[in-house]
Amino acid sequence: MMPLFAVICRDKPGALQTRLDTRDAHLAFLKAFEGLRMAGPLIEEGEMRGSLLVIEAGSLQEARDWAAGDPYKAAGLFAFTDIVEWKKVIG
Repeated sequence: MMPLFAVICRDKPGALQTRLDTRDAHLAFLKAFEGLRMAGPLIEEGEMRGSLLVIEAGSLQEARDWAAGDPYKAAGLFAFTDIVEWKKVIG
């Protein structure tokens, strides 16, 4: 099994419409990736304002390269993205 990585993305303030406009392309991108283990939006005040993804990749650089292709990133949605190796312990 390859290492797991948490991809944590925070949206730019006031960018909900960008997220909504790009959501179908983003979901297609995720569904096409066999290394995706779980994914979902971060919610603040009842509104989607970020993403948390757990992916399997051969290295941190591979995880970064994959995340760089996300349509949300191309649309300029994210204020920042943090990618860190993650170890599943429970669940």
